[in-house]
Amino acid sequence: MKTITSSHTDQTLELGEKIGRALTCGMRIALKGELGAGKTTFVQGLAKGMGVSEKYHITSPTFNIINEYEAGQFTLCHLDLYRLESCDDLEDIGFDDLIEDMNVIVVEWPGILEDMAFRFDLEIHFNFDEHYNRIISVFASGQSGSNLLSTLSL
Repeated sequence: MKTITSSHTDQTLELGEKIGRALTCGMRIALKGELGAGKTTFVQGLAKGMGVSEKYHITSPTFNIINEYEAGQFTLCHLDLYRLESCDDLEDIGFDDLIEDMNVIVVEWPGILEDMAFRFDLEIHFNFDEHYNRIISVFASGQSGSNLLSTLSL
């Protein structure tokens, strides 16, 4: 696990960008934290690091559930599962079609997938300290996640 303190939005963007540059194909990332904790800001930085065109405005897919962005050789699939009620809803949104090697999957509110024992390579927790700084903790799971985390200087 690696932890950073982000006292400004730019630091959260910078962390996302750093991780985005290091991603390999097929990576799966879970984002956990309260509303307004910085998950979407992080994804904006991640998209920049992956090479998503700046013509796209990266927003939370709260109502769309899935936003997809071309990122060079990969596609960034940004999901927000907050509004889903059960695993059955995943079939309705075509989740199985997203699971392929050329997609990087980033999921806000990943609880439903965890209930299905879906494996994430990275799990990132966003919390606040008593001064409202973001405390961002990055956990690795499996070899791909561990390799990525070990190469990052956070």
